[in-house]
Amino acid sequence: YDGNHGRGVSVNLMTRADVEAAYQLARRKGGGGVIVERFVIGNEHRLLVVGKRVVAAARGESLWVCGDGNSNIIELVDSQINTDPRRGTGEDSPLNAVAPEQGAEIILELKRQGLTAYSIPADGQKVLIQPNGNVAFDVTDLIHPSVAAAATLAARVVGLDIAGIDLVAEDISRPLEEQGGAIIEVNASPGLLAHLKPAEGQPRAIGAAIMDHLFAPEETGRMPIVGVTGTRGITLIARLVAWLIHISGKHVGLACSEGLYLDGRRVTDTNCANWEAGQRLLINRSVQAAVFENGARMILGEGLAYDKCAVGVVTDVSGHEALGEFYIHEPDQLYTVLRTQVDVILPDGVAVLNAADPQVVEMAALCDGTVVFYGLDPQLDAIVAHRAGGGRVVFLRDGSIVLADGAKETALLPMSSLKPSKAAQSESVMAAVAAAWALGIGPELIGAGLRTFESNPKKTNY
Repeated sequence: YDGNHGRGVSVNLMTRADVEAAYQLARRKGGGGVIVERFVIGNEHRLLVVGKRVVAAARGESLWVCGDGNSNIIELVDSQINTDPRRGTGEDSPLNAVAPEQGAEIILELKRQGLTAYSIPADGQKVLIQPNGNVAFDVTDLIHPSVAAAATLAARVVGLDIAGIDLVAEDISRPLEEQGGAIIEVNASPGLLAHLKPAEGQPRAIGAAIMDHLFAPEETGRMPIVGVTGTRGITLIARLVAWLIHISGKHVGLACSEGLYLDGRRVTDTNCANWEAGQRLLINRSVQAAVFENGARMILGEGLAYDKCAVGVVTDVSGHEALGEFYIHEPDQLYTVLRTQVDVILPDGVAVLNAADPQVVEMAALCDGTVVFYGLDPQLDAIVAHRAGGGRVVFLRDGSIVLADGAKETALLPMSSLKPSKAAQSESVMAAVAAAWALGIGPELIGAGLRTFESNPKKTNY
């Protein structure tokens, strides 16, 4: 019952002696129990099911040699079968080379015919070498719809979305019930070579079919990632953005200097604004979005934990004096470091930039996506110019946070309605608001999140 690749399989057993010999072979090859099945007349076929459809099919053929009265079976196999250039021992050969003196199944089949590998068949005598296997002849275009439906149903019954279905039928273009055909096996890890490099017929694009099934055409295989860099308030920004993503319904991970958070639960309370902690988030299959705090020291010493991001936040270009060990001595050198966060923004992503810092404003030209500026003063040059061009900005007016998309404005809430600790860090709050807005979180939910966020990590998950 644990055989594969035809090991220990014997078919068309017609006598008690055949059954006893086949049983011993199966026990020796499998090392466990033995399954006895009804013999089905026909050729072996392998159908590859991906999702709810059959994407490829291959037929197997029996192997025969014809005696010449002079050569033994080993010599006949070498001259009539193994000379086929499609046969070989490598992984890229669609058909395997045959060694009749070594294969237990072949030895048993020859014995049933009263022969050994060293027998010399008479001239014109046909000898069966392998009754099954050699599945490498493409028949994808010949499959009857009812056969394809049966194969996909068999895969679904055992809970597989990708499977190799082995069936025996004389003619794959006819319904199975008309010819006594049957499905004999469902494979969870099907080989693909017979469909990629068939011995005869058209190669099938099964790799593309599998990838399209695993990742729908509209999907990118990426989850939303937010990176926050700069010096001022980046920990608070990262924590607040993670909270806003969390209440929007996504399972979110956060790596910041105050710890590592998974879906609102702090799992590590040490500094996790580093590459290793970031990797832990990225490989966690339960995480649907991730937020990273990326200080200049971390970028210089380890690099970003991700290759691309949906939103990149840059708060300021300052603090180069503390980076002498990395040979950073000038603001322009620090600018080169922090621009990394903007360089990795996806074409459909967003850069969230502080309109009050001239060097941060310059980074807008480096972004492959769009830009959202934020600032305390609605009259900042970058905000005025960006709005005039139809861009999005976040600012304070009369003590209230305002979201503006070109000329259209949405008043969010008064800063005074927040707890004093958050109101005192209004610039950081606006950066987080802009990042959440860039992710598509609605103003109402952002406002609710601001009111319920607890900035003290000892009192709240975020």
